[in-house]
Amino acid sequence: MKRTTLIAAGVALGLASTVTAQDRPENLAPLGPPPIPADNPMTPEKIALGEKLFFDPILSGNYGISCASCHLPEAGWAVQDKISFGYPGTTHWRNSQTIINSAYYGKLFWAGASKSLEGQARSAARGGVAGNGEDDMMEARLAFVPEYRAAFKQVFGDDWPLVRNAYMAIAAYERTLVQTDTPFDEYMRGDDDALSAQQKRGLDLFTGKASCATCHNGALLTNEAYYNIGVPPFDGWETDPVAQITFRFELLAKGSTEKMYRSTKDDPGLYFRTKQTADKGKFRVPSLRYTKYTYPYMHNGMLETLRDVVVFYNEGGGTNEFADTKSDLIQPLGLNDGEIDDLVAFLESLSGDEILPQQPEIPEMQPLPVAQN
Repeated sequence: MKRTTLIAAGVALGLASTVTAQDRPENLAPLGPPPIPADNPMTPEKIALGEKLFFDPILSGNYGISCASCHLPEAGWAVQDKISFGYPGTTHWRNSQTIINSAYYGKLFWAGASKSLEGQARSAARGGVAGNGEDDMMEARLAFVPEYRAAFKQVFGDDWPLVRNAYMAIAAYERTLVQTDTPFDEYMRGDDDALSAQQKRGLDLFTGKASCATCHNGALLTNEAYYNIGVPPFDGWETDPVAQITFRFELLAKGSTEKMYRSTKDDPGLYFRTKQTADKGKFRVPSLRYTKYTYPYMHNGMLETLRDVVVFYNEGGGTNEFADTKSDLIQPLGLNDGEIDDLVAFLESLSGDEILPQQPEIPEMQPLPVAQN
């Protein structure tokens, strides 16, 4: 496997970009190195610490759930099921998104609840149907691990590990999980042979007749805007009692009126962030990168394959409880079967080799050292 997870490789690819061909779409671009926030600079030691913490269940309520529990490398760094796993006794209520290339997002989660990977890590570790952890408890656990005490001291200068710095380290590691060498990237850098003839036809459809690039544009292939495209409600809410309870918990916890809490049968999406009726059913446009491995699709996993996604759009989207807010951009496309196949082939070019690193050895707790007089 190519070392696409290394920042150095991403930087090199970004600097080596030599797009000179005039026939490349102007509203698309190859992916360069990810942005690094000034208040969380990257170091090899911080990345190594973050990698361990990503796979360590120590940052959860029950010491049994890690970041990797819902972002499995072998499942596209996501969960290959409609709805993500939840804290024991619950389930989640939305589809798990891949961590790959999440470093480029300005908005994390399906409704943009976090603005940084640091905030995303904290929210996931503490979320009631996710990690369900408490900062003081997780911080105390970290102190019982000699390797973590030494690493937090080296990386952050902590006398005892601070959980806020754990989130900083996890975010630093996630910023190494990028893929900048897909066939699409190589084509956009000037390699005419990087895409097959079918994929080139699909690219023409993507930027033309199918209008995909209206929302899926730029290097990340998303404008990060919010739309209701008519995805049908998660069918598990009809029969799964645990999913039903979780859904009602989320409706209540995120601020529904009594009437809405009692009557809503679908995910209100962005509404929970804005409390604006016009935002019901809207979700952030996801990147199309690495999607070869991240099935099923949409915020609730209701579309199984990439072809299902293309057919869904070709038919003008679907219907859900929030028909009044469905985007006018979603219209029948008039694609024939061959064109659908071409478009799917292009979408597959947005994924490179599967990223499957060797997972780190997780350190164990030991008794705290005796205080010296």
